[in-house]
Amino acid sequence: MATRAPRAGDAAAIGQVALIGLFVTALATAQLTASKLLMFGLPLSLPVTGAAIILPGAALAYALTFFASDCYAELYGRKAATVMVNVGFAMNFVVLLLVWSTINAPALPDQPIDPSTFATVLGASTNIVLGSLLAYVVSQNWDVYVFHRIRDYTDGEKLWLRNIGSTATSQFLDTVIFVTVAFAIAPAVLGTGGATPTNVILSLIVGQYVFKLLVALVDTPFVYAVVALVEAYGDGSTQAEPATR
Repeated sequence: MATRAPRAGDAAAIGQVALIGLFVTALATAQLTASKLLMFGLPLSLPVTGAAIILPGAALAYALTFFASDCYAELYGRKAATVMVNVGFAMNFVVLLLVWSTINAPALPDQPIDPSTFATVLGASTNIVLGSLLAYVVSQNWDVYVFHRIRDYTDGEKLWLRNIGSTATSQFLDTVIFVTVAFAIAPAVLGTGGATPTNVILSLIVGQYVFKLLVALVDTPFVYAVVALVEAYGDGSTQAEPATR
């Protein structure tokens, strides 16, 4: 039986689904890994952080969401990217609902993974949830907005500038909001934990932002590659919003 050769529209649709899939996968992973703190040694000493950087386990996964959203915004326009970001925000609640419902469901006795361990690992604290949700809705929408403001200002040129510029500013917002809410404001207001020392909060902010900024610089060639690949095989069918892009 003969098979049909892929059409240009097929390639554009595959690219769109792949980017949405990457965005949602990274977002869900970030939600589940945010509570673990990581520490990496550095070959030199930085202000505030010293010879090591501390960042949440979700840092890499969350950085990938900005990579996916920038590719998506470039290919499919501001409106489509905004829809993806805000639908993703709603999907955060679906992830939390599924995880919490599993934690609270009756458990089989004497299983290899103790239910309390399962709850500790996957059940993000209220502080983490509040911090991550607020940081997400602000920073992701800001990223899409800045990306297209720079695109309009440069007449569609300099993809590298809008990728780095939008990600650098939005990741700064994300980092400051997440760390201050999750480790300072929420524990103080809700009484859900002891106060985190100011030097630790500053170290978390600096370490996480330095890491995310490096990811933004490194991923720029990959943004170019993804955009070029989808546009080459999409035959212009990705140009969904010529007037607003």
